[in-house]
Amino acid sequence: MADRQQIEALIARIAIGDRAAFGMLYDATSAKLFGITLRVLNDRDLAEDALQEVYEKIWRHAGRYQVNGLSPMTWLITIARNHAIDRLRRTRASGNAPMDEGHVVPDPAPGPEAQVMARSQSAQLAACLEELDPDHAVAVRRVYLDGETYATLAEHFAVPLNTMRTRLRRSLLKLKECLGR
Repeated sequence: MADRQQIEALIARIAIGDRAAFGMLYDATSAKLFGITLRVLNDRDLAEDALQEVYEKIWRHAGRYQVNGLSPMTWLITIARNHAIDRLRRTRASGNAPMDEGHVVPDPAPGPEAQVMARSQSAQLAACLEELDPDHAVAVRRVYLDGETYATLAEHFAVPLNTMRTRLRRSLLKLKECLGR
């Protein structure tokens, strides 16, 4: 994860149309923002779509970001959260609308093959998480699956923010190595 100054610099470069900076910002922040959209929408497909729309907003509105001493992640998280909430409201509102008789709604549940693959991947991930230090596994779950902030975790575990970032980074590298076996 990039630090505050790096993210601010990327946003400033995006404001002048720098596509490379946009890619770097996406790489540095997309997992966090996806966790937020997923937590709000509680639907992976909707969250993925919302995430793309969030980055479109970031691209269009990067020039509006003002360095104010606060974390630029707060700005990005606010965009993601507000967009996901708006999307959730639109989805709920359209769900109340009457459907035409001929309208077919596909079953949103994954098919049998996808379910088997998901269970296998889930079991593999769970096994790899078991290889981590228990506190590190909890931190990974809370930040990447529940969308908690690094600062909240650092406070919870009573460690400095940079220590939490280092622990998470090392844990992700261990998970990547484990999942690659």
